[in-house]
Amino acid sequence: MFALALAFLIGAVAGSRTLIAPAAVSWAAYGGWLDLSGSWLFFLGHPVSPWVFTAMAVAELVVDKLPTTPSRKLPFPFASRIGSGAIAGAAIGANAGFWIGGLVAGGIGAVVGTLVGYAARMRMATAFGRDRPAALLEDAVALVAALLIVSAA
Repeated sequence: MFALALAFLIGAVAGSRTLIAPAAVSWAAYGGWLDLSGSWLFFLGHPVSPWVFTAMAVAELVVDKLPTTPSRKLPFPFASRIGSGAIAGAAIGANAGFWIGGLVAGGIGAVVGTLVGYAARMRMATAFGRDRPAALLEDAVALVAALLIVSAA
């Protein structure tokens, strides 16, 4: 049950920042914190995977601050977050022996994280009087949460 809660939470991280969740899970698999060797998610532990996911996550953090970046609630960004959360959740679930439960929990977490993260960011941006500080705070929360989640898995 604890693994499903962690899968949900890593999904919520993906709802906030699409690529931080798979980057964190990939580093955990590569570092031996998550054993994905016998699952279809083995690729996350490949020595190249954490670097690729990290590069993509950094690019996402930069692009997120651009004024032309579309809303996370549009169909493609929303679906990307759900897919990312589902895969990251499946990895955490697979480590505990039930990847399907992790997949579902991660996907649901991504939906919740997308909607709650959007609402929180809009409120913070209003409070700050601009979006950039809210975005940077959201980045920091997503990163710290991802690290805590994978270290607990």
